Amino acid sequence: MKSNMSAHDPADLGDLERAVMRLVWQHDDVTAEQIREQLSHQDRPLKDSTIRTVLRRLEEKGYVTHTVENRTFRYRPAESRQLVAGRAVKRIIDRFCDGSVEALLVGMVDSEVLDRTELQRLAERIAAAKKGKRA
Repeated sequence: MKSNMSAHDPADLGDLERAVMRLVWQHDDVTAEQIREQLSHQDRPLKDSTIRTVLRRLEEKGYVTHTVENRTFRYRPAESRQLVAGRAVKRIIDRFCDGSVEALLVGMVDSEVLDRTELQRLAERIAAAKKGKRA
């Protein structure tokens, strides 16, 4: 099944969709019933039909895929949380920073989302990743 996520902005997911996606990513293979039970433990009692509708919409948007096992739908993430988060950040960069990653990072430091230590750690990880790709 081809992913349809490029047309959807992860920032446009509703609260319930994000809660469901968190559980799908956390468990990597989950049923609608398992999701409903988990959300009920988080003081979100929901009907089974509501969860199934959310999962169907997430699949239409390309966030999850499913297989059928003994007539039970099993849901898996279509892409990793990191790839979806990266796409959401890219849209923020494009919308608010005119495509400049540097402007985003400076803004994150200025607004104390990132401190200098975290920025240095990121720079080291980027440098290590570049070395790994050259090898």
